[in-house]
Amino acid sequence: MKNRLIVFVMAIMLMPLTGIAQSDIFDKYNDNPDVTFVSIKPKMFQMIAKMGIDVDDPEAKAYMDMVKSITSFKTIVTDNKSISADISKWVKGRASSLEELMEVKDEGTEVKFYVKEGRDSDHVKELLIFVNGIDKVMDDKIEINGKERKIETVVVSLTGDIDLNEISKLTNQMNIPGGEKLNKKS
Repeated sequence: MKNRLIVFVMAIMLMPLTGIAQSDIFDKYNDNPDVTFVSIKPKMFQMIAKMGIDVDDPEAKAYMDMVKSITSFKTIVTDNKSISADISKWVKGRASSLEELMEVKDEGTEVKFYVKEGRDSDHVKELLIFVNGIDKVMDDKIEINGKERKIETVVVSLTGDIDLNEISKLTNQMNIPGGEKLNKKS
């Protein structure tokens, strides 16, 4: 009985470390030469929001309001099979604490949108986008930071007080497939 109690206490003590490890994929690969890593900090979003924009233009104002609401933007892009598998495993682990909004599978490419509920049904605390298998539909390599890379996997995490309707408008303007599905009102 004493051994079971010790194992139980150890398991409870290690639970927070499991959560830390799951949220660590960006930290794990931020210095890896086989990935392109981008992290935009809150200060950058504040600076963008302070840029002089035409506040009379409703689209520009909506875009700036959306930018102000984002507290973190992180992305990893890679063509490394091992890293892609690790990212996929991490996304599957994160998916248990998120709601899947959409999944698209086509020609071996998989795109998934996940969210963490926010203050109401139109807002989320986190938007996680996972794209895997892009290399199956893209023949050309693209240049990222001076390196030619064939992309296999992309993971994007946005956190803050994110209005899904504004994200939907932005993705529609950028012609991102499935962006209209982010608008929960449609």
